[in-house]
Amino acid sequence: MIEHGEGPTIRQIGARVGLSSTSSVAYQLGQLEERGLISRTGREWSSCRLDSPKPPRRGLRSR
Repeated sequence: MIEHGEGPTIRQIGARVGLSSTSSVAYQLGQLEERGLISRTGREWSSCRLDSPKPPRRGLRSR
């Protein structure tokens, strides 16, 4: 709980965004983590925090 310095649980996040499936919430959080928008300090999603978005990587394009 926020009052105790802990992040929300998967169920709390799902209730807030209108998803009842915890696996759907975990999938969406995983997508945000892959994109560098959130990170976790442990294995639990309640340890995640928002990160500053990283600029897109630019590679060399072939002609």
